[in-house]
Amino acid sequence: MRTRVLAVLTAEENRKWLTLAAVAFGLFMIMLDNTVVNVALPTMRTDLHVSLSQLEWVVTAYALTFAALLITGGKLADLYGRRRIFVLGLVVFTLSSLACGLAPSAGFLIGARTVQGVGAALMNPATLSIITATFAPKERGQAIGIWAGVSALALAIGPLAGGLITENLSWNWIFFVNVPVGAVGIVVSQLVIRESRDTSHEQSIDLPGLVTSVGFLFSLSYALIEGNNRGWSSAEILGLFAAAAVLLVAFILLELHQRLPMLDLSLFRVGSFAGANLVAMLVSLSMFGVFFFVSIYIQSILHYSATQAGAMFLPMTILIILIAPIAGRFSDQVGSRWLMGGGMALVGVSLLLYQRVGLHSDFWTLLPAMVLGGVGMASTMSPMTAAAMGAVPVDKAGVGSGVLNSFRQVGGSLGIALIGAIVASFIHHPQHSLAGAQDYVNGLHAGLAVSAAISFAAAIVAVVTVRTRPQVVREHLAELAA
Repeated sequence: MRTRVLAVLTAEENRKWLTLAAVAFGLFMIMLDNTVVNVALPTMRTDLHVSLSQLEWVVTAYALTFAALLITGGKLADLYGRRRIFVLGLVVFTLSSLACGLAPSAGFLIGARTVQGVGAALMNPATLSIITATFAPKERGQAIGIWAGVSALALAIGPLAGGLITENLSWNWIFFVNVPVGAVGIVVSQLVIRESRDTSHEQSIDLPGLVTSVGFLFSLSYALIEGNNRGWSSAEILGLFAAAAVLLVAFILLELHQRLPMLDLSLFRVGSFAGANLVAMLVSLSMFGVFFFVSIYIQSILHYSATQAGAMFLPMTILIILIAPIAGRFSDQVGSRWLMGGGMALVGVSLLLYQRVGLHSDFWTLLPAMVLGGVGMASTMSPMTAAAMGAVPVDKAGVGSGVLNSFRQVGGSLGIALIGAIVASFIHHPQHSLAGAQDYVNGLHAGLAVSAAISFAAAIVAVVTVRTRPQVVREHLAELAA
């Protein structure tokens, strides 16, 4: 009898880690597509004859759709089953990747990237909610640390893989590789992941909340990306900013008065949840611009190849792979507050170091900023995720995950738009001239200085809002439930 019990326990333990492997596999695809595209951007620009703003939309269309639908994806996962929605998202992501690879024009590619964002929005919240439902609180930080490490691994491999594929095949193949990987992921997920859902009370999809949130995000991002081309004082751009403000207020009012809201605003009564989500948005806002605009700088200004550009990001991302699981495990013991605060301070310093780059810089000039950025992000990501997910009840894990990842993607899309607007405002000469290159460098300095200020603000937010000890968060959850 004892032997049988031990065998069952061992099987359950093995299944738990296989489940983590399966969701990490899907996460790897999502995050790979965030960075594998960046290195190929200059080649896409040449092949498809696109402007800088269209190039921004290739990245932002994915990030924006991803962000806008994440909370809905989390809600669907809680309602219909986390494994089911994860697999559905994997199917959509795989098919849209095929469409991206076949894109004959910039417009088609942007459309396919939009659909790809829908698939990612269905998959991503389910990964964290499955982990939360599978692992006990004492192991959750370690599991989330591994989850964050896999995310970082994708970030590390993405630029290098993108460079190798772009140089030796074509940029189309950075999307084609998702097709066989996605097919394997669908099969593995069906075999090892157990179904789970929120059975606490009645559930429904909040369409008014979805429409107003999507409208807000689209209006704000479009205004930031196109403001420099169309004029910041033009009626169109001012109207979009006004529409974004109105839609944001409408979304908040709707969610406060809906019987079954898409976003349960009472979750933000827990300081750790609110603080972790704000930090998630700010770190993405400050760092997405690095991957996008520094990648263009390395290839277009320093004239490195796509493969060399991808390799330059390896020190940053390898450090994230190594440190993120350790930081996650450490947050289980001491809490997330000071890890997040210290990590964001390091990110801020790393962004200031980019002020040293110029027209004739090299890898060694970039290395200190890359190293500090990697340590800072790794020290922030796992504790931030553990703080947010530890502050929501397990039956709300899908929505909690959706909110966290939505804040991250909103920050990313707005970061690219904001830094893009700053860089574009400095460009007054032809792109391929020496003066035009100096304009770009000056704009990059200004944009990343703003990003550094945002990072320091995030460090303050983390220290002020996030609870020091995990048990304090659990006491607040008990108060909230009561």
